[in-house]
Amino acid sequence: MVLLAGCLAATSSWSRPRRAGLLECPSVDIAMPSLVREATARARREGFSLSCDPAAGRLLAVLAAHLPAGARVLELGTGTGVGTAWMAAALLPRTDVTVITVEKDPGTAALAAQGDWPGFVELRCADALDVLGEAGSFNLIFADAQGGKWEGLDRTIAALAPHGMLIVDDMTATPQWDTEQHARQQQVRQVLLTSPLLTSVELRHGSGVILSTRHA
Repeated sequence: MVLLAGCLAATSSWSRPRRAGLLECPSVDIAMPSLVREATARARREGFSLSCDPAAGRLLAVLAAHLPAGARVLELGTGTGVGTAWMAAALLPRTDVTVITVEKDPGTAALAAQGDWPGFVELRCADALDVLGEAGSFNLIFADAQGGKWEGLDRTIAALAPHGMLIVDDMTATPQWDTEQHARQQQVRQVLLTSPLLTSVELRHGSGVILSTRHA
């Protein structure tokens, strides 16, 4: 459970029912970083609808800002760079980190490449599973692509450094999902929530998030 300003912000899927009389949090106008605004504008202009939502983006920013010196970050599924932008903006003005972000589709990767990225961001047009096989270990991984999330999740877990964190979104089912998508989501949840390598929590945050930390 995560509490913000005394309001219920996120709960696990097994939390007790909401208490009667619990007040909703008032909205707070928080400025969006320029990198995020630019990446979001690219997505809207090109009709790209698969970017991470602002709730997931702000969580990514919090996790990135917490990383130690020399940390390595991997994003699977760059899209137009919205998630990348949230993390990069939180890391600036640091230069002691590395962010590798991977997009399989050449057209979408070209859109992300239009961004004015800090020098510590490396954009790759490649298959996520290929990168997982050769890129080493990471302190933070955001798995938001076919490869490394819906397929090959074991490789993503293996790429976590000791105490490394993994964030996976889209864990709340929607009415548009078919039977196959429901089954794949349940498989991912089962792996992350029961793996002996991880300590995980499921949050009702944005599109539904599972946050995991790898044991030492």
